[in-house]
Amino acid sequence: MKIAFLTSGGIAPCLSASIGRLTENYLSKYPKAEIIGYLNGYKGLLLGNSISFPKTLLGNTDKFYKFGGSPIGNSRVKLANIDDCLKKGYVKEGEIPLEVAANQLLKDGITILHTIGGDDTNITAADLSNYLKANNYNLTVVGLPKTVDNDVYPIAQTLGAWTAAEQGAIFFENVANENTTSDRQLIIHEVMGRDCGWLTAATALEYRKRLNNLYFIPEIGLSKEKWEVHSVLLPEEEIDFDKECERLKKVMDKHDCVNIFLSEGAGTDVIIRETEKNGETVLRDAFGHVRLDDLNPGQWFAKQLGKRLKANKVLVQKSGYFGRSSKANQADLDLIFEVADHAVQSALSGKNGVVGWDEDNNNTLSCIDFSRIKGGKPFDTTLDWYKKMIDEIRSI
Repeated sequence: MKIAFLTSGGIAPCLSASIGRLTENYLSKYPKAEIIGYLNGYKGLLLGNSISFPKTLLGNTDKFYKFGGSPIGNSRVKLANIDDCLKKGYVKEGEIPLEVAANQLLKDGITILHTIGGDDTNITAADLSNYLKANNYNLTVVGLPKTVDNDVYPIAQTLGAWTAAEQGAIFFENVANENTTSDRQLIIHEVMGRDCGWLTAATALEYRKRLNNLYFIPEIGLSKEKWEVHSVLLPEEEIDFDKECERLKKVMDKHDCVNIFLSEGAGTDVIIRETEKNGETVLRDAFGHVRLDDLNPGQWFAKQLGKRLKANKVLVQKSGYFGRSSKANQADLDLIFEVADHAVQSALSGKNGVVGWDEDNNNTLSCIDFSRIKGGKPFDTTLDWYKKMIDEIRSI
């Protein structure tokens, strides 16, 4: 039995821990098993770059839980995007990336492949498995669902998302003190979330919980209201810009500052439309996703809101890299252990799919068929905790 690990896409606070737990499972129960990790995701698979996991790791895998990032590296490579793979030198002219990757797995004698990534990563893994089976080679592929956005159907909770929310809250706890550097200060906390506002909402919730543990001094102006979240802007909710500006102008006049939690995908349709109308190009990545770092929603909102709220100082801060590069917290570690353990069981029984808590099956932990996996799951803004939070924010 030869097992391969592959982590792909952006990093999240679960990759290192997932690799550690999978390794512990295999080495403790199957000491003769060989384990390799393809370096930098599908890039390493295409180029045949991998690293062997020595038996000496047995009993030392707890060290993996102390680190963020991935011990075997990541990259954003889509095997279906032939032009991009060719441009980057991962394949040669005339080669088909899917075929090159499949042949490498065949050459390496891999019988079980664990992919840790989002929907694109795991759907590509399914394509590899199907291709090899069509060519009479049996490869079992079991994915683990990684994304801080928590936006994969039909999985209730993706690995790393809880930690990212907690770390985003810690990040803003320091940033919020910047409101003491100026009068009429606008702070925009831009949070990751292209199409899903879960992380922004969850980060705001965690931050407000942390506020309850702080002691304020309202007698000299250090009131809790100045450190509060004053607005949460999500992709799932239509933004009535004029109405929100009118409300926030009153907050600014009353508390001398405004703190906004902005999902990076909120209002992008408006920004894209205005950008293209001006004859400018909207850049996209290998997956066809708009490159939000180039679009820069935070700066766009900062400029517009700064004028409307008559802010004297505007600050945009992004917690994305801070949050996603953290090591997993205890809640995520518990989830990672459950998912990784089940992933090993599924792989050994020859079942392909992505392991997670299945929302369409009474939230049962199971190996979900690849055909049911897809991204873009929106955040449910009708959840009680979210509605309660928004009502409290709007009453400030």
